[in-house]
Amino acid sequence: MMNRADKPTRTDTLSARLAAELAPRVCLSVLCACLSASSLACTNAGKNAPPAPKTVTTKTGIEMVLIPAGEFTMGDDAGGDDEKPAHRVRVGAFLMDRFEVTQKAFRALTGREPSKFKDPNRPVERLSWRAAALYCNLRSLREGLGPCYDPATLACDFAADGYRLPTEAEWEYACRAGSTGPYGFGANPGDLSRFAWHKPNAGGTTRPVGGKAPNVWGLYDMHGNVAEWCQDRYAEDAYAQAAPNAADPRGPAEGPQRVLRGGSWKSSADACRSPARASEEPGLADVCFGYDAYGFRCVRKAPAAKRD
Repeated sequence: MMNRADKPTRTDTLSARLAAELAPRVCLSVLCACLSASSLACTNAGKNAPPAPKTVTTKTGIEMVLIPAGEFTMGDDAGGDDEKPAHRVRVGAFLMDRFEVTQKAFRALTGREPSKFKDPNRPVERLSWRAAALYCNLRSLREGLGPCYDPATLACDFAADGYRLPTEAEWEYACRAGSTGPYGFGANPGDLSRFAWHKPNAGGTTRPVGGKAPNVWGLYDMHGNVAEWCQDRYAEDAYAQAAPNAADPRGPAEGPQRVLRGGSWKSSADACRSPARASEEPGLADVCFGYDAYGFRCVRKAPAAKRD
């Protein structure tokens, strides 16, 4: 007979699911000789933004930036077909990790290390969208917050106060940080190496987080290093279907792929524009393409303002 103390907790169950999500893909990645992936989108944030927002440290010791509410033009009419049309979007305030989730932080919470490029201070990579979502739930439980993802379906409860992946709109808004140009720092792709580890300067590997200049909101590696999973499902015509001046859009209701943003160490300078988009199967069926270039960072609802 199982004692009450022996019954699995929600954390135990999530840890087991995360182990199952990671284990077979790590195994496959050892067996396959990975091919070069197509360059992913790389973005960065802007210079015409208000002063840097407040930085807070969570109960698990991770720095987050309080991103202020605002609006911006999402997409680029001069970009790829899936970036059109450019459209106005309103975004509510939220907290975003200052750095991409590191191997050290991932291991501290999950006890696992799936990354190819081993270094505690490098971003965790070689993990699926599903693994990233499960990590968000574990982090929420560790801090006494309500998990955003349904443990069975991974449907997201945006009303929960726990951690989740950023929507595509949140990600681009935070990355631009007030910029209206193709890059957050200006229009010259020759300046990208100041802000990003990408194909010309990364040396074929990820690098420790925070090694390049942050954007004006204090977010690091919004350009390059690893491409970051977003909450949204991907559709090439998503912007054509978008409502005008939408508030906190969450992307298509259906679709087999999830959005990736920010580019990676494999990205070209041409791909490093704020509105550029990429996508992948959430379960990462083919580990040979891009697998070691995918990471993430977390967001959560901004805490309610205290009243006197």
